[in-house]
Amino acid sequence: MTAPSSSITPRKGGRWIEQWDPEDEVFWKETGEKVARRNLLFSVLSEHIGFSIWTLWSVMVLFMGPEYGLTPADKFFIISMATLVGAIVRVPYTFAVARFGGRNWTIIAASMLLVPTIAAFVVMEPGTSFGTFLACAMLAGVGGGNFASSMTNINSFFPLRKKGWALGLNAGGGNIGVPVVQLVALAVIGANGGPRLLLGIYIPLIVVAAFLGALYMDNITSVKNDTGAAREAVKDPHTWIMSLLYIGTFGSFIGYSFAFGLVLQTQFGRTPLEAAYVTFIGPLLGSLIRPVGGLLADKYGGARITLWNFVGMGAATAVIVVASMEESLALFTTAFIVLFVLTGLGNGSTYKMIPGIFQAKADAMGLTGEEAASYGRRLSGASMGLIGAVGALGGLGINLAFRQSFLSVGSGTGAFVAFLAFYAVCFALTWAVYLRRPATAGSPTTAASEAKTQLSYAEV
Repeated sequence: MTAPSSSITPRKGGRWIEQWDPEDEVFWKETGEKVARRNLLFSVLSEHIGFSIWTLWSVMVLFMGPEYGLTPADKFFIISMATLVGAIVRVPYTFAVARFGGRNWTIIAASMLLVPTIAAFVVMEPGTSFGTFLACAMLAGVGGGNFASSMTNINSFFPLRKKGWALGLNAGGGNIGVPVVQLVALAVIGANGGPRLLLGIYIPLIVVAAFLGALYMDNITSVKNDTGAAREAVKDPHTWIMSLLYIGTFGSFIGYSFAFGLVLQTQFGRTPLEAAYVTFIGPLLGSLIRPVGGLLADKYGGARITLWNFVGMGAATAVIVVASMEESLALFTTAFIVLFVLTGLGNGSTYKMIPGIFQAKADAMGLTGEEAASYGRRLSGASMGLIGAVGALGGLGINLAFRQSFLSVGSGTGAFVAFLAFYAVCFALTWAVYLRRPATAGSPTTAASEAKTQLSYAEV
């Protein structure tokens, strides 16, 4: 069979690849792999900076001392609104790639990061109103959408046998934007610099990311929005079950990333520099271990890894509750970092479950071969954007819970108790839906069929 050529021609103002077939091994070796890896590299760069801008205000609030006139509750509300907007925009960003092209949308999405960064640079000084700071933080939420569009775009470039590695690298490279902005803030604070210096570092980086995307990335003409699959995914209960589990893993990761430094400042009286010394460690380890969660899920089954990961998250949270009540900073910080690591591990295992679940559903429906694979790809692709958006809303819940806890009891203990209860719910749901063996009452043939379908989920 003759391998299709990758013809890149001007169209709609950008570079468009007219023919793209990564499943063809000849095409992949001769043309596809090099193009896909190039697009992955610059997609990661843009998404990485997007994560940094999304979580920018988790760092900015560390600079905002008493002279800014903001209470801890005000600061938690500011970062909560950044989380909220970042979660909501993931839905339209998922569909934007097919509408505008992956390259074109990367340029647009990267350029849009200039708006919240320049706005914050202008207003960041004592005397600025709470509402103005809130509006700037909400603008920064657009950075959260870059994950959804980047994952959708890269998913189109790689063959099925390479998607796990490519998507894991793409997601991990983006997530590392969280600890990187915190490390940059640590350097700025250590050098006695102000928040405007931090913003001034990122403005040119955003311009570079947009420019490199324009220079080296491509659009694929065959990428289309599958509205039918999107409607079917919305109706499927597994989409919402996995959304809840992803709230427990990624929602925890992004929520704690926003809140960690502020909790250390508010509850333990750490200075901005003291808080910055440790806040980056948890997000960094959580980002780096995400691919490990995927690899463990490949070997042992995503449902099993997710189940025991929630056990670990519950245990770490219980230790945090004790440390919070005993006011033990060392134990609190250590347990919090362990919890970060587990959120990253769970991010990898839960995302790995999604395509496996819909493939198992296809098998249970009696579909075989390419028909089953196509069904699994359509439904998992359509559901991932929604699951990612709903999961990010968990970060909003975490920051609002901290705000209420500090208002009510003056510490984060009440919030951690609520998180512990939620992880118990996630554990029970994972076991009941994906790992519990069905009852064998009734017809032996029916029971055997149900058991086969049920047990298949343990391998997802």
